[in-house]
Amino acid sequence: MRWRAPPGLGVAAMSYVAIDYLRHISPTWHARLQPALWSILALAAVIRVPFYKHWFSEFRAAIPFVASMLFMLSALLFEALSVRFVTAVLGLDWHRDTPPLPDTGQWLLLAVNEKLPHVIVEILRAHIIGLHHFLMLFMMLAFSVLFDSVEAPGLGLGARYMFTMAIGRLLRAISFVSTILPSARPWCATARFRVPAYPHHWAQKYYVPYASDANSIRQLIQWDTAYADTGKYPGDYRPDWGSMSFLIDFLRPTASEGSSWYSLLKKAGGGCNDLLYSGHMLVAVLTAMAWTEAYGGFSSALIWLFVMHSAQREIRERHHYTVDCVVAIYVGILLWKMTGYIWPVKNASRGRRLTKLEKIQGRLIQAAKDSDMDKVRELLEEVEIGSQESQNKGPNRAMWVFACATIFSALTIVLLAFTWTSDG
Repeated sequence: MRWRAPPGLGVAAMSYVAIDYLRHISPTWHARLQPALWSILALAAVIRVPFYKHWFSEFRAAIPFVASMLFMLSALLFEALSVRFVTAVLGLDWHRDTPPLPDTGQWLLLAVNEKLPHVIVEILRAHIIGLHHFLMLFMMLAFSVLFDSVEAPGLGLGARYMFTMAIGRLLRAISFVSTILPSARPWCATARFRVPAYPHHWAQKYYVPYASDANSIRQLIQWDTAYADTGKYPGDYRPDWGSMSFLIDFLRPTASEGSSWYSLLKKAGGGCNDLLYSGHMLVAVLTAMAWTEAYGGFSSALIWLFVMHSAQREIRERHHYTVDCVVAIYVGILLWKMTGYIWPVKNASRGRRLTKLEKIQGRLIQAAKDSDMDKVRELLEEVEIGSQESQNKGPNRAMWVFACATIFSALTIVLLAFTWTSDG
C-alpha cells in the first residue's frame, strides 16, 4: 500500500527552487525572500518536534545513519584522492594539448539551438537548478517526516541516501581512475591546478613512449613489456608528510601548494579530467528516486524534469560528456533500487502491524461477517496501538534529549551543506 502523503511538501520545494532562482533575476528580492523561507521552514520543523510520534523509530535508525555518513565520507575521501591523481599523473602539458573527445550529444544540442525558438534555448541555458538544490530538496524530504508527509523514520531515509551515494561514489572513482579521459574543457587543469607540467615517472615509463606511434604500440602488444628507454626521470617535489608520504606519488604536490596533503584534496573539487560518470547527476538522480518513492505526486515529475534540464546543461556547458550523464542516470536508478532490497529500516513499523494483524485475523473476519463495524474499528485501533507500544517504551527524557540533538544536528548539516555547495 502506497504511503498517502498530505500536500504541502511539493509546494515548499518548488517555492525554494523558484526563490533561489531570483538570484539571477532580482538579487535584492532573493536576499530578502531566501532567509525568510529558510527561517519559516526551520521554525515549522522545530514547532512540530513535540508532536512527532516516531522518535523511537528514529532512535533505532540513528546507528545506521551515522555508519552510512562515515561510509560516505570515506568514499568521498577516496574519490578526492582519485581526482587529484588522474589530474596530476600526466602533467599539465597533457591536459593543455590533448583535444576533447568527439561528443554527439554536444553536437545535438548545438543543432537544437539553431532550430528551437530563442526563448526555449534561453530556458535550456538557464541555471535553474544545481547540485546544492538537489541536496536541499532531499533534506526537505527527510525533514518532512515531522509533518507526516513522508513515512518515518527520516533518519532511515537519510541513511539509505548516504549509503547509496557512497556506493555510487566508489564506483565512480574506480571508473574514472581506470582509464584517464581528457577534459571537455582543455584549459581547466592549467587554470585550477599547480601540478608539474611533465608526466609522473609511471606515465613516462608506461604511457608516453607508446602514446601515439603505431609501430611502438604494435611492438608493445607483441612483447607485452615496457621496452622503451626513457632515460632519467625529472624529480618531483617531496615534502615531509610523515606516515602519509606514500601519497606523494599520487598527489604530486608542488612547493607553492603548501606542506599539507589535506589542503591538496580540498582543492581537488570536480577535477579537470572527464570523470566518468557525473557526480552531479548521481546526486540529482538519487534525490529524484528518493522523492518519487517516498512522496510521489506532481512534484516528483517536476524534479525529474529538473534532472533532465541539469543533464543537458552539464553537456551544453562541457562539464561532462554525454556518456557521463547517461551512465549516471541509469547507475543512480539501479543503485537506489538495489539498496531498496537490502534496507530493512523502512518496513519495521509495517512489519509490526502485519504481525499484530495476523494475531487478530480470525476475530476481524468474524466481526466483518457479523457486520459489527464498531468491533472492526476497535480491532483496527488495537493493531495501531500495538504497533506503537514499543515506540512508547523507554525513558521520555532520553527521547527528548535524542530529539533535540537530532534536530540540532540535522539543521547544522543543512547549514553546512548549503554553505559548502552553494557555488554548485
